[in-house]
Amino acid sequence: MSRTGEQIAALRRAMAETGAPSSDFDLNPGTVLPENRKLRPAGVLAAFLPGPEGLELVLTKRSSRLKHHPGQIAFPGGKVDPEDDGPVAAALREAREEVGLQSETVEILGTMPPHETVTGFLVTPVVGLVSDRFDPMPEPGEVAEIFRVPFEHVTDRSRFSVQGRRWRGQRRLYYTVPYGPYYIWGATARMLRALAGRMDG
Repeated sequence: MSRTGEQIAALRRAMAETGAPSSDFDLNPGTVLPENRKLRPAGVLAAFLPGPEGLELVLTKRSSRLKHHPGQIAFPGGKVDPEDDGPVAAALREAREEVGLQSETVEILGTMPPHETVTGFLVTPVVGLVSDRFDPMPEPGEVAEIFRVPFEHVTDRSRFSVQGRRWRGQRRLYYTVPYGPYYIWGATARMLRALAGRMDG
């Protein structure tokens, strides 16, 4: 079996595993969250596609002009709109709008338990396999850059580290998995860490 084939098989096995919900507060157990908080449902697409040396994950660098998470590294995705049939549909729609990924070329391998963000979203990570040619088209005003990260980099737990910074007067810890000039951290890194945790069963 080719490297790509082995990675696809490993990804399918990982998606058959079960997991628990995650949040931006996982590493900060002392954080007290208001019980009456209202979380907005959202979906993001972790889209893997074949590259020259195996699978690659599509990620974006968000525009610095955006209200939420400006300039950060993120999956294509966004909030569930009324016309969306749930977070999977929202993730596919947003991927089409943000990076030009056509929905019919994506095989959905499954979803992971939702992730709560500090900005009040309940995000469902949707894992998909791109079966056809992908010509990246960044959405003006939202996406500054589209890039790819090797499969091994985001599915190997040893590549993740915990860092911290001051946030709202307190020290907040979070996962990071930097790749070259791209500082992958926060919710994106936490969701990838959850996927990596499934890779060894």
